[in-house]
This record gives sequence, C-alpha cells and structure tokens, in this order.
Amino acid sequence: MKSVLITGGAGFVGSNLINQLLKDHLEIEKIVVLDNYFTGKKENEIDNFKVKYITGSTWDVEEIFSDKEDFDTVFHFGEYSRIVKSFDDVNYVMKTNLHGTTRILEMCRLWGAKLIYSASSSKFGNEGKDENLSPYSWAKSKIVELIKNYNSWYDLQYEICYFFNVYGPGQITSGDYATVIGIFQNQYLNGETMTVVSPGTQTRDFTHVRDVVRGVSKAACIGMNKEWHLRSGKNVSIIDVANLYNKGDWHLIPERRGERFTSEEFPSDTNEVLQWEPQESLEEWIESIRKTKNMLV
Repeated sequence: MKSVLITGGAGFVGSNLINQLLKDHLEIEKIVVLDNYFTGKKENEIDNFKVKYITGSTWDVEEIFSDKEDFDTVFHFGEYSRIVKSFDDVNYVMKTNLHGTTRILEMCRLWGAKLIYSASSSKFGNEGKDENLSPYSWAKSKIVELIKNYNSWYDLQYEICYFFNVYGPGQITSGDYATVIGIFQNQYLNGETMTVVSPGTQTRDFTHVRDVVRGVSKAACIGMNKEWHLRSGKNVSIIDVANLYNKGDWHLIPERRGERFTSEEFPSDTNEVLQWEPQESLEEWIESIRKTKNMLV
C-alpha cells in the first residue's frame, strides 16, 4: 500500500483513519483525500507532507482524476451517513451513496485498486429486515451487494468494514448530523437536560473511533474479499448512556422515524482472523468528559 485515496478523509472517521495509516504503514508514499465538506471540516485536516486534500464530490471523481492514476488502495468513507435525516435528504442520499459510489467502483476497476468500504450496521437489526427502514439503510445495503458483484464481474478486490455506533475525538456534537454520543456530550457540557429518543430502551453497540480505524488498517492488508464487523461487542441502552453522563438528568422526546430498536449482530470471525480486539471503553470516554466539565467549573 503506497498510493492511497480516501474519500471523506476530512470527516470524523476518515481523519482518524489517516493518522492510523501513517502510524501503521510507513510504506505509504502519498494519501490523497477527496471530500466535499458536507460534514467534513477543515480543522480535521492532517498536517503531513504525505497528505493532500482535494475539494470535490465522489460523483465527479471521473472529472477530478484520470484513469491513469497510480492509486493502489481506495478507502471509500465519503458517503451520507445519517438514518433519520435521510428521509428529508433522499435525493442527496441516492446521489452520494449510489451514484457516487458507483463512480468510485468504476475508477477502482480502471486503476486496479483495492476498495476498503465503510458499511453500515443499520441493516442488522430485526433479523436483517432493518435494511429497509430508511433510505440510508437501504442504499448502504445495496452498495454492499454492488461491491460483491464488482468482484464477481471484474475481480475487484475489496474489504467491507461494518461500522456500528462510532464515537470519540472529532465526532459531530451538534446539528442535524450529530451522533447520539456527541449530542449527549454537548448537552452535558452545556448544563442542559439530555434528550433521549423514546422509548430509550433501544440498544446500540458503541465503538470508539480509535478501535474502528485500527481494525480498518488491519483489514486493508488482509486480502480476503471479506466482511469485517468492527464492534465493541456490548449493546447498551440509550437511557443507560445518558445515565453515565448524569444519572436521571434526561427526558424522553418522541420516537423518530427509521430508528432501530436493537443493534443485532450476525456471527463474525473478525476478532480472530484480524487479531483485533476493541481496547477503548465507553464508560472511560464518558468519564473523561465528566472530568473535563469538572475542570471547567
């Protein structure tokens, strides 16, 4: 792995991935980031001579790059990634996640590059039926099918990394595209009562971004055309998460369309084959936020 393209590399997970790749793979000569800064931020950019940033969208990738580029690995993280908002943003979801990803697949085929794809665990709820719960979940599940077909049709090499509920440094903490951990963090630090989406007993697998990018970095070199489940292995209710911040200081808000009730897991040999284990704790992360607030008081 010497010449790398990362879509969405100015985003939360993508920026953390760049740091991990630079640490793990000294053989990398260049990393080019393509990001339209829809949720990515300039302040997430990594200051390193090997890293270059290009502003643009995946659906324009054929105009931005030639078919003679020397990329050997493409990390495709530049997709729309919110469930509830996807009902309002359906056209953008389809343009970014279906059209944009098809363009990325075509360029990978022309370059002979391996694809590392960030898939969504949202389809695993309700015995796999939750892939139809929202435009986002449906699109992400269909892309996985398309990647596997590209392998069958064109021998495209790939690794598919399933992300669960990722949290950690750089997460979005406010606005329509914030994560639940980010929202709670922002509300807690600002002395606000936390808002828990009804019924509050729904569970999620929260996985620290450092654990996720360690897994992605390992999967990129495995060469198995396989699906990897990068998860903590612990399902926690939303109410329990709120109580970790400030016990009882929360109130319920109405249930939202597209919400899953459980975060289910299909059998996976990810930990054994990748020799990967999560090292970060949700409890320790929240405790660090609590200590930060105490220092500010």
